[in-house]
Amino acid sequence: QVLLVESGGGLVQAGGSLRLSCAASRRGFSNYRMGWFRQPPGKEREFVAAINWGGDNPYYVDSVKGRFTISRDKAKNTVYLQMNSLKPEDTAVYYCGARLSLTLWVDPRIVDYWGQGTEVTVSS
Repeated sequence: QVLLVESGGGLVQAGGSLRLSCAASRRGFSNYRMGWFRQPPGKEREFVAAINWGGDNPYYVDSVKGRFTISRDKAKNTVYLQMNSLKPEDTAVYYCGARLSLTLWVDPRIVDYWGQGTEVTVSS
């Protein structure tokens, strides 16, 4: 069993920044790909970004390219999502997910483990 705990959400004005963290409960993620998803109010969960636990092969949805950066700190067993130039349309609950696969994936239905989510609200 893997426990993922997100933090770092909050209320920010448009143009501002936030850094989300996803702390994993155990080590040994070398064959996992870690992803960030979000669920806007009244909408389905959608892919935002993902990275292999080794730090390679980052991938982003087009709407966040150039604004968001995914990274991981092996020593802290944590994955981050740095979000800059935030827009009101970025408002959502953000979830961290892990899948035992290093292939590219964006479908939230195949994620093996989820965190509880952290809420991000961007005011205009």
